[in-house]
Order: sequence, then structure tokens, then C-alpha cells
Amino acid sequence: MQLVIADTGPVNYLILIGHIDVLPALFEKVILPAVVRDELKHRKAPPAVQQWIAAPPSWVEVRQTANVMDASDPSHVTLDAGEEAAIALAVELRAELILMDDRDGVLVARSKGFRVAGTLGILSMAAERSLVDLAEAFERIKQTSFHYRQETMDQLLADASRSQ
Repeated sequence: MQLVIADTGPVNYLILIGHIDVLPALFEKVILPAVVRDELKHRKAPPAVQQWIAAPPSWVEVRQTANVMDASDPSHVTLDAGEEAAIALAVELRAELILMDDRDGVLVARSKGFRVAGTLGILSMAAERSLVDLAEAFERIKQTSFHYRQETMDQLLADASRSQ
């Protein structure tokens, strides 16, 4: 089983577009740092996200982060609490994959040797296994506050059509 740690963004957006169920299909279990759980529960989080995290499914595990990133690490200042906790927990547990969207967080995670997949990458993986219609999922995500590059979506759609 692949050890997967998730930041807030991918979980939030997969819930909002109705595709959170791809995570257990792709990874069996996903570990959320307690800080990420708290961000998903926050009163400013969308109601659907708050409802989902209030009774998380059995494939979600929440863990406290014993480690925090080294404050002297210059990359530390660009991360929010969820990204920092996800990377710290990944280091602590020797995770194989981090689910994260934020560019700064992704760069820090990769610099520490981690594989990273964002929301679009997760949807692309799910489409490869015929779990979602990628074009439809991308249309749904465009209706949210998700920040994306159209070129990235176009490339993933082209890759998906070539692999069919």
C-alpha cells in the first residue's frame, strides 16, 4: 500500500466537484495532518467540505504532526500551515506521495524528494482507470475557485485521449 499524505486543496476540490471517491480507489488510505482536518472544518470552508470532514470515511486517517519544519529552512516562510504539516508528516512517516496543489508547497515537497500530485493530476490518474470523465471533471472544477492553467488541462486531456 502506498503511503499518501494530503494537503487541504485536493481534498477540498474533489469534494466540491463530487469526485472525492477517487482517492480510496487510487490509494486505499489517505492520511490527513490534524491541521488539514482543521482547515477542512473551518467555518469559512464550503458547507459540503465541512459536512464531509465532520464524518470522514474509513479510508481517511488523521494524524498529529510530531515534527514541524525547520524554521531556519528558507522555504518554510512560503508555506501555509496545512502545507507545512503535510510535508512534515510525509517526512516523519516516509510517505511515497503528497497530494498538494500550491506551487510553493509542491516545490518544497519535491526538493525534499517527494512525489507530488495535485488535484488535476489526481483526476488524470482517475481518468486513466476510467473512474471519471476527465473533460467533465475539468468543467466542474472550473466552476469552483480552483486556480488552473488552461494549457495544463488541455495537455492532460490530450494525453488522456492518446492513451484510450
